[in-house]
Amino acid sequence: MAPKASNQSANGKIMKAASLSCLAILCATSACIDTAQADTAFSTQSRWMTGDWNGVRQAWLDSGIDIKLGYTGETGTLMHGGYRADHPTRYTDQFSIGADINLQKLYGWKDTAFSVLITNRNGDTLDDDLNDPRASGMGSVQEIHGRGSATRLSELWMSKGWFDGALDIKLGRMAAADDFATEECRFQNVAFCGSQPGNYVNTIYNGPISSWGGRVQYRLLPGLLAQVGAYNINPSTLENGNGFKLDTAGTSGTLLPVEAVWRLSINKLPGEYRLGYFTSTAAVPDLYADDTGQAAAISANDYRSHGRRHGWWIIGKQQLTNVGADSQRGLSLTTSATFQDRATTAVGSYQKVSLNYVGPFDARPRDELGFGIARMQVSKGLRRNADAANDSSGLSYEDAGYVPVQHSQVQAELHYRIQATGWLSLMPNLQYVKDPAGVREVANAWVFGLQAQSQF
Repeated sequence: MAPKASNQSANGKIMKAASLSCLAILCATSACIDTAQADTAFSTQSRWMTGDWNGVRQAWLDSGIDIKLGYTGETGTLMHGGYRADHPTRYTDQFSIGADINLQKLYGWKDTAFSVLITNRNGDTLDDDLNDPRASGMGSVQEIHGRGSATRLSELWMSKGWFDGALDIKLGRMAAADDFATEECRFQNVAFCGSQPGNYVNTIYNGPISSWGGRVQYRLLPGLLAQVGAYNINPSTLENGNGFKLDTAGTSGTLLPVEAVWRLSINKLPGEYRLGYFTSTAAVPDLYADDTGQAAAISANDYRSHGRRHGWWIIGKQQLTNVGADSQRGLSLTTSATFQDRATTAVGSYQKVSLNYVGPFDARPRDELGFGIARMQVSKGLRRNADAANDSSGLSYEDAGYVPVQHSQVQAELHYRIQATGWLSLMPNLQYVKDPAGVREVANAWVFGLQAQSQF
């Protein structure tokens, strides 16, 4: 019975932290707060659009409670090419509300943190107009779109460190992409945004989807750490009506990632390098073969089932320059590559390189200029499956039942982010998509995009 009591105690602490934080949010006035330096609503210098609520918000932040109220909206217009002949414009957005709580500051719990986040996504994607609808997609020109129009619990976790932070354990509801193969999201095209394995492997869930899981991280040397995780794979959580589903009914397996992370400075400029591997235990179908090894598209048998799949990634980010004493300005280079299980994953490999320059002009020290190019290569099994299906049917590309043969897709983005205020940024961007969804019969496309981000 002792372990059960311990779990109840831990759960009680989590609920207490969450409850007290909610009460703090509701108590929007305090006589002890000095409002002389408070940021007013819509102040261009404030980090929040609504200001710091007469000093209350800053006081919470100082005590360890960081309130997160955010918005991202992305528009895409098909200027040329693509599957459709007209020039549609599509809009999608995400609202988020939550809090990051430093429990060491708030309650004196050393190296302990708690996070909760709720997200809401809406809108349409231009990819439906860009790609042949008979082909599986290989990316998105609006990274914020995906996983349906729904409200979801995206984070509910607690982390605890020991031995001066050398060991850190994180448990709760989260996305594996929050810790593994992690990259910044500074583009509108998803090929340059966030953790890439989750974009191509349907047993890895990126945010806003969350899973029950845990991550153990250990610092081997200064700047070098290793981590391992385990995450529940539950396809039912992808359904729009299950955004707050907390039980594990529908579980199909477990995702098991491992990663080494090396953080270092070169010429006093920061860099981060990641090498990782994953395996998952959820059963997934082969892209081509049935149980006899023949083409399932011809034999009409079920596709062979695989009990495991795997893949690995390598990521490097290095700041190359700075501007005077301002370390936040300068040029950074990011490169990454992922290699998925080609027997079960439509996109077998992915490679990208991107450059970001923060503060290109002295008069605009927080603006950002960015450029990236990426390539997604379709697995051979998917091409063989399409060839077999078309050989069997005798159909050509113009026929409705034809299965498009997919090859590789190349995407590029050039953007300029305008930091209009401390709480609002606008990022016009131009994107180029060569062979949308890897289908060579679809014309190469040019897309004009506009991203708006705000912190309330």
